[in-house]
Amino acid sequence: MNQTDKRILQALQRNGKLQNNELAQIVGLSPSPCLRRVKQLENDGIIEKYVALLNLQKMQLGLTVFARIWLKGQDEATVNQFIDAIMDNPEIVECQLMAGDCDFFLRIVVSDLEAYRKFQINHLNKISGIQNVKTEIPLQSVKQTTKLPLG
Repeated sequence: MNQTDKRILQALQRNGKLQNNELAQIVGLSPSPCLRRVKQLENDGIIEKYVALLNLQKMQLGLTVFARIWLKGQDEATVNQFIDAIMDNPEIVECQLMAGDCDFFLRIVVSDLEAYRKFQINHLNKISGIQNVKTEIPLQSVKQTTKLPLG
């Protein structure tokens, strides 16, 4: 990947809806070579997909919480059972298997604290294999980005 490819990726990270003509102008290419490079980045799997980023407040999803999960065991069956169970919960927007203190770290998006309380009682706590759940409630989002550092 060269600097031109990185400029294309940086521009698309800022605005994935850029038309090819606009993108070509931004990165200093003519439209045909620019389109070929974008298609190659897609074919190589560097560009996985294009998405719309939604405004959480306007979507009535004003609360993001982080939940640390400890499982009763770290055997393959328990871990896989947990992973399978969380996949059907749209409120869980991110799940990380952790090395360290807890087993999993979840980012959960809901409308408000009452909605999270119900989600934890009715869904999260019903997943077998969970030993403990600790919820962290952020006071302010200081930085959140989808842009990767491309150098």
